[in-house]
Amino acid sequence: MIFSLASDIGKVRKNNEDFIDAKIICKDDNTKIGIFALADGMGGHNKGEVASLMAVNSIIDFLSQNLSQSGSIKIDYFDDVIKQAYNYANCKIYEKSKEDETFYGMGTTLVTVVIYNDDMYIANVGDSRCYILREDDLRRITTDHSVVEDLVKMHIISEEEAMTHPIRNHITRAMGTDEMVIVDIFREKLQPNDKILLATDGLTGYVVDDKIKELLSSDDDLDKVAQNLIDFANETSGKDNVSVIVIEKS
Repeated sequence: MIFSLASDIGKVRKNNEDFIDAKIICKDDNTKIGIFALADGMGGHNKGEVASLMAVNSIIDFLSQNLSQSGSIKIDYFDDVIKQAYNYANCKIYEKSKEDETFYGMGTTLVTVVIYNDDMYIANVGDSRCYILREDDLRRITTDHSVVEDLVKMHIISEEEAMTHPIRNHITRAMGTDEMVIVDIFREKLQPNDKILLATDGLTGYVVDDKIKELLSSDDDLDKVAQNLIDFANETSGKDNVSVIVIEKS
């Protein structure tokens, strides 16, 4: 697998509350696990940038240590390990918010992808998203935990109306804001040349899916693809931080 990461402050914000990272665990020449994590610190709360950093670092550290132990890959327990990892990261952020009043109420979204051979596991809390592009079909895997997503499901507003709704940034589930967290987990079988996109709402909140699909297909160089997504989000809006991780299955 190959991948590219990109993050930008945007044109309006004074700091970048997004955080992204990736790690490839190599057990041997033929055994690799890819871990990719993206978080968007809650802008309406204190120290969102601290929460996103803690979420990504905690999830990658936990998964790195627990997905592979004693020389074997714990494929049968990936779901359980991912849930444990999210609880671990949530607890760390929540405890940090209690230690110092300046961190009170901080929180973050967190979307994580784990790839092992042809299996991809996706975990999500909040409204940061994961998409898969297979040939000419772009499909969103995750479901936003947000007020407008609930309104779309109830057919009260359309997806297009959700992008400009006055409370489009109100999420209903976040890391670190409560003692316990509920995480959604999905599993996909990958095919060669599949492209996976993780993105914050700095992209998905302003750029329609058809344009995202076009940009994902615009170049074979994933670094250029990632930068094209960032640039277009800034050209379209620039009102928010924007971060992406683009992965291609070999």
